[in-house]
Amino acid sequence: MSSFLRPAADQEPVTAGHYRPVTSHFAITPPVSVVIPAMNEAENLPYVFKTLPEWIHEVVLVDGNSTDDTIEVARALWPGVKVVQQLGKGKGDALITGFAACTGEIIVMVDADGSADGNEIVSYVSALVGGADFAKGSRFANGGGTDDMTPIRKLGNRVLCSIVNHKFGARYTDLCYGYNAFWRRCLDEIALDCAGFEVETLMNIRVVKAGLRVQEIPSHEFVRIHGSSNLRAVRDGLRVLKVILREHGARRRRPQRLAIAPAANRGEIS
Repeated sequence: MSSFLRPAADQEPVTAGHYRPVTSHFAITPPVSVVIPAMNEAENLPYVFKTLPEWIHEVVLVDGNSTDDTIEVARALWPGVKVVQQLGKGKGDALITGFAACTGEIIVMVDADGSADGNEIVSYVSALVGGADFAKGSRFANGGGTDDMTPIRKLGNRVLCSIVNHKFGARYTDLCYGYNAFWRRCLDEIALDCAGFEVETLMNIRVVKAGLRVQEIPSHEFVRIHGSSNLRAVRDGLRVLKVILREHGARRRRPQRLAIAPAANRGEIS
């Protein structure tokens, strides 16, 4: 059964020529942007790009001042890639920079270490087109899995997830996972203001606080292919907990959005 978005009353009728086929049974009209934050990931990008579906609208690579051939490899693999230079530091800052550069109606977050399977993007998009506002990847939903979490990280994730569910009325099975997708309009509702790794937890909390419709998507996380992760279980767990407590204490106060540099000043180089 085909899935599609009905045009709004003030929009032009959607004709067959506007559809982008995904499979023989599924077509979409909203353009999809994939944001990939990367720093020195030249060796991993071939594994990331080879699983990206050809029907996506654009790939936005946010380069965190790489000293290897990350940009050159990305351009060779995906000639139309939009490269944006990150001016600040941290994963949250990189994602916010990438979101600002997107032109698609749907935004998908994909890590550059080869741990995410781009073939799963169709499941995320299907959930959004089907009525969800935010499609949240979960390694612990039925059908998901992970090859990359130590026992201590699994325990920490479970504890932090339980705290969020209790304090915010969520029903998440996973909390600290970066493979998510959402309608671009959601950015106005969640007003991101976090520069670090804990940005993923912040997003998960604020979509609940904003009353957005969330659907979990079973996802399998693979081991990083090359290089080493910057994650530190205790340090990053404490940072996530700090975000949870801060958000719970500010439940009724709308957060201020982190300032984003205009396109001409934020380092866009393609």
